[in-house]
Amino acid sequence: MSNPADMDKKDITIRLRVTPAELEVIHKKMRQYGTTNRSAFIRKMALDGYVIHLELPELKEMVSLLRYSSNNLNQLTRRVHESGRIYNSDLEDIHRNQDKIWTGMESILKTLAKL
Repeated sequence: MSNPADMDKKDITIRLRVTPAELEVIHKKMRQYGTTNRSAFIRKMALDGYVIHLELPELKEMVSLLRYSSNNLNQLTRRVHESGRIYNSDLEDIHRNQDKIWTGMESILKTLAKL
């Protein structure tokens, strides 16, 4: 019976010769992917045929909007508990933020659908 730890052991070496131009393309793709581990990158490419690294500025904006909206909702909740009142302007602000979040989510889903 084999040891499960031995299954992950990488003890076989594969040598690969490339031209300087090919090496530069590999390095460029590694930078795009965000890795410096050439061996892992080439292994991933050889096994799966592709590497996807998503750089979605819309996703960063979405996280920011969610934090902002969550903060506003927490402040509103505290105010309602303290005063028992809720203001239309607060609800309108939350509604506007929710619209931005949905618009951002649609943009992200459209970008992902193109992959």
